[in-house]
Parts: sequence; structure tokens; C-alpha cells
Amino acid sequence: MIKFKDYVRAQSLEEAYTLCQKKRNVVLGGMLWLKMQKRNAGTAIDLCDLGLNYIEETPEEFRIGAMTTLRQLEKHEGLNTLTHYAMEESVKHIVGVQFRNVATLGGSLFGRFGFSDVLTLFQVLDAKVELYHAGVMSVSEFAELPRKTRDILVQVIVAKKNAAVAYQSMRNTATDFPVLTCAVSYDGSICQCAVGARPAKAVAITDTQNLLKDGITARSAEAFAVWAADQFTYGSNIRGSEAYRKKICQVLVRRTLMEAAEKVESKSKELHNEMYREIHEEIHEEIHSEKKEI
Repeated sequence: MIKFKDYVRAQSLEEAYTLCQKKRNVVLGGMLWLKMQKRNAGTAIDLCDLGLNYIEETPEEFRIGAMTTLRQLEKHEGLNTLTHYAMEESVKHIVGVQFRNVATLGGSLFGRFGFSDVLTLFQVLDAKVELYHAGVMSVSEFAELPRKTRDILVQVIVAKKNAAVAYQSMRNTATDFPVLTCAVSYDGSICQCAVGARPAKAVAITDTQNLLKDGITARSAEAFAVWAADQFTYGSNIRGSEAYRKKICQVLVRRTLMEAAEKVESKSKELHNEMYREIHEEIHEEIHSEKKEI
């Protein structure tokens, strides 16, 4: 169990940032994984009074405060519509509802844990993080920062882009840490693929070989999956061996690609049906107008 010498509810981001510069001080998130450590720490810095629990939508993007819970992400209709419910899929297997009601986005991302489902998904959403001191940077850049970086995560910015998103994970048992995680986004020309729990933290790659240049089919998805599996490094732990993870990677990448392809097709049908309805309504209005004139 972690023990603190002092506890402070920061009243400003500046105060929180200043306090966290001391090596022994710790910023609290949901205080879930943190409490499992065995050490004596300095001051516990609580951000709950800073108003960072929000999900704001603009015409161009979503802005998600660092203290937003995973449960809020899971149930937010706007984020799920944007990501074709990949957002819900990426968090719904994390322990249980009670846990997700407390775990925060900031705590999940700032820890840059290897097992993080959340980090895997945000890698393919072209998301950006805003740090109080370092400013705005991509999630991929943030993931590569040294773990000793002492800053305050303020919010995550997710741009609205027209891309099919899919997320899948492999777990030995329900609610356990994942053996491997995989997320893809595909906009019809560019494919991004992130793999995490290798057991190292998630990293993303793009289709530099143009294997999907003609679209996603069973054959192109298989070719991309074989290539992608060779681009990542893997390790062994109690949940799986290096060789097992590489094999699972190939399967998950292929499955997420095919799922994304189905979503692209479904979206195309929706647009076609919507156009058909609009044309039908215009014709109906014209006929109705002509009848009135007669």
C-alpha cells in the first residue's frame, strides 16, 4: 500500500504543477493502480477541484478533461458515434463498472502502462494531449516522453475525422489484463494500426507498404496483418509468450481490419439510403406542389 505524508487539493493548475515538481510528490488520478504500490510518498496532489471532469464537443473536435472517468467515455454517445463504438469496446472489459466509475482518463494515459487499452485506441484517433507546461502534442509523442516527466495532463483532444475505427483485445479471462490489444482506423486511403500489451506500451504504424491501397479485402487484410505483426516487438510474461503474442497480433490485426471494412461499407449504405430519401422527399414535394397548382 502506498502511504502519503501530506494531502493537497490543488486550487489551480499552477499550484498542482508546482507541487508535482518535487520528486516524492504524486498526482492522484482515480487512485486505483497507484494505491497498489508499496512505498512512502510525499504529498498527494488531488485535481478534483480543477473542473477537469468534462467532455465538450465542438464542430471540429471533442475535448476530454483529464478527470473524466472511463465509464463516462464508455457511455458517451458522441464519442461512440465518432469511433463506431470502438470507444466503448476499448474500456468495457476493464475490471468492472465500479472500477470504471472511478478510473480516470488522465490516470490511464499518463501512466503509459503497457496493458492500457485506452492508450492503444487513442493512438489511432490522431488524438492530442494538452500538458500544462509542455503544451499540446500527439498521443504518440506523449507516449514516448520519459516516465519521469513531471507535468499535469489537462485534457485530450480528439479531432472529428471521417474514418472507420475498430478495437479488439485478447484476454485469457474476462476483466483480466489483456494479452494483446489492437486498434485500427481506416479512412479509405490511410490505415493506422496500434498494438499494445506486447506487454510493452502501445505503438502505432501506418500502411507504408500500400497493402491496402485498393481497399480492405480478406486477402489484403491478411497481407497487412502478416506484415504488421513483423513490425512490432514482443515480450513474455505470465499471460503469454513472445511467440504467442506475435501470432495473436496477426489474428487481431486481420480481425480489426475486417471489422473496419464492414463499418466503411455500412456507412456507405447509410449515406446512399440518406441520399435516396432526400431525393424521394424532393420528388414528393414537387409532385405535391404541382397538384396544388392544378
